[in-house]
Parts: sequence; structure tokens; C-alpha cells
Amino acid sequence: MGLLSRQATARAGTAARVAWSLCAVAIVGICGVVLLNVLNGSTGLGSWPQLGTTLAFSVVGALVASRQPRNRVGWLLLAVGLCLTATVASQSYARYVLVIAPGSLPGGTYASFLFLPYFGAVAILACFLPLYFPTGRLLSPRWRPVAWSGAAFVVLAVAGNGLQPDIEPLPGLRPIHNPLVYLPTAKPLFDLFIGPPAGLCLLVGIGGAVAALVVRFRRARGIERQQLKWFTYAAALVPWTFIVYEVAPGVFQLLITVMLPFVPISVGIAILRYRLYEIDRIINRTLVYGLLTAVLGLCYAAGSLVSVLVAGAGSDPPSWLVAAATLAAAAVFRPARRRIQNVVDRRFNRRRYDAAKTIETFSVRLREELDLDSLSAELLAVVDQTMQPTTASLWLRPSARQPRGTGT
Repeated sequence: MGLLSRQATARAGTAARVAWSLCAVAIVGICGVVLLNVLNGSTGLGSWPQLGTTLAFSVVGALVASRQPRNRVGWLLLAVGLCLTATVASQSYARYVLVIAPGSLPGGTYASFLFLPYFGAVAILACFLPLYFPTGRLLSPRWRPVAWSGAAFVVLAVAGNGLQPDIEPLPGLRPIHNPLVYLPTAKPLFDLFIGPPAGLCLLVGIGGAVAALVVRFRRARGIERQQLKWFTYAAALVPWTFIVYEVAPGVFQLLITVMLPFVPISVGIAILRYRLYEIDRIINRTLVYGLLTAVLGLCYAAGSLVSVLVAGAGSDPPSWLVAAATLAAAAVFRPARRRIQNVVDRRFNRRRYDAAKTIETFSVRLREELDLDSLSAELLAVVDQTMQPTTASLWLRPSARQPRGTGT
């Protein structure tokens, strides 16, 4: 037993060293991208979100893989971080060598084609991570075709894009010829026999991964169910950032900077079980304030329409109308929040809603009940129903007027 324990400890130490070494490679690549971005003049916010996402995937992946080396989820996160690092670094390097300082460094044309690891990151995020989360294992061998579909997408996407005769040019350049294989006459064949099958494999992989996640969630209980809530919550927030882009493009960069790193962070919280049960409160608050924002937004739109009707198109609304709209929004906020909170609790947190109703009913009875024994029994029943403790007891302090030696 001692020998087996030492071997297991040695393997865990080796896995931890490998995980942090890969993380260090990703961090060095990110530092290089930061330097290249400065040289390229890409100092705006738009050039940094993917770096934050890459760093989050790399660090959280190394943390999970070093602590739970048998769980594939940590290694998948690390793989995403490395793929994104390679993609971003190659594009930044190619831009510097081919656009900013032509001929200053070698390999710029080759670097422009090293975006292919990006397809691996897409397959991991869309197929493999939902398929293996949170245990690092498939639900059963029947789900292997879904994993094969994701792997087939990577192979076809890399082959189809790597063999294209030209790639999309960088800003300020003409289309770049493929330095590895230049077959311009074969482009229609690539588009016909590689592109559509790759898209079909990705759709099958995504559909199967989502189905596996739903099945796993329905079967899960306790800790695993909370882990799945963390992951699905983070994954569900990402598409909303692209919906916001259509409405408010200026907010998109800020949202994508926050939302994308939240995916690996939520996975790390779920796997390492740090404040695991806070997810119910987070989901509740997200639903409440999201619906409240929508209600206030509709009120603002209605107020804007009224101001246009009163002041006329292109005219500034009168000050009294602006003040009235502000007071109306302030008056609506608290009642709307209370009603929305009740609706959300009734639909998504029924236990809390029932507990609140039970306490409210008991408060009414408390004002009318005079018998101490009945009141004690009802109080214990309410505590048992709302908090469900293992045991419950009630102690009442003796009255100050009661003689010593007696008690209740």
C-alpha cells in the first residue's frame, strides 16, 4: 500500500508540473502578444478581450489539472488556452512582420496560416467540454459518436482551411498565397467536399453535447447538480453578449471582456467546489435584475414616445416631462422589483417562496395566539417546515416576575 501511495503521489506531482509548464507557455505567449500589440498600435480595448480569455482558460485549466489530474476538464481548459494563444500570437506576429515592419523578421507568411488551432478551441468549447463536464468522463459509451463528430470537425476544418490557396488578407495587404500547398484549381473541391461535412460534424457535435448536458442535469443530484448550474449559467450568458452587439455595439467589447473569462472561472468554481451553492442566489439575482432592466427599459421607451408626441420630433422635451419620467421610474422601481422577485421565486425557487408564505402566515397567527403551548408548537412546526433542521428545540427564558426555582 505504501508503494502504491508513493507512485500515485509521484504521478500527481508529474501531472501538476506538466499542467503548470503548459500554463507558463501560454503566459509567455500572451506576454509576447501584448508586446506585439503595442508595436502594432493595437492599444484599444478591442485587442485585449481575447487575451483575458486566454489567460483565464490557461490559469484555471492548470489549477484544475494540477489538483484533479484524472479529470479531463482541466486538460481541456488548458488546451483551449494554448490554442487561443497560438492563434492570437500568430496573427499578431504576421501583422507586425507583413504590415508594420515588412521583412524585419522571418516567417511572417507562415505565421499568417497558423490560425488553425482556433478550430480546436471551437470544438473543445462547443463539443468536448459540455460532453465531459463535470466528471471528466462520458455518460456512457453510447456518447462516443458525439466526441468523434467533434474530432472529425477539427480534422476537416484544419484540412480545408490549411489547404486553401489563399487566405483573407490582413489589413493593408493583398490576399496571401498559401506557402505550404498552393493549389488554386482545387479550391472548388475544398469548398464542396470539406466545408459542408465540417459544418455538419460541428452541428452534430454541438447538438449531442447539449443533449448530453441535459441528460446529465436531469440525472444529477446534490453537488453535481450545482456544478452543472455553474457551467450552464456561464454558457448561457455568452450568446447574450452577441445579442447586445446588435442593440448597443459600444457595450459589446466590455461585456465580451467579462463574459468569456467567466466560462473557465465558473468551471473552476464548479470543479474545485469553491462557494458552490452560491449559484442559486446568483441565478435568482440575474433573473430579477434582468427582467427589471427590461421593464424599466420599456418604461423609458414609452416615456421617449410620449416626449416626442408632446414636444414634437426633433425638439427637446420640456423639463417638467423629464422630471416626471424620472419620478415615475423611481416610483416603479421598488414595486416592480418586489413583484418580479415573487414571480421568480414562485417559478424557480419554490422552496423559498413557500417558506416566505409560511412565515407570513405564522406572523398573522402570532398576533392572535395567546396560548404559550400552542404558540411553541406552531413555532417549531414553522422552523421544521422552512429550514428543515435535523432536530429543533425551543427554550423560553423564565419571566422576571416568576419566583426562583420555577421555570417554563
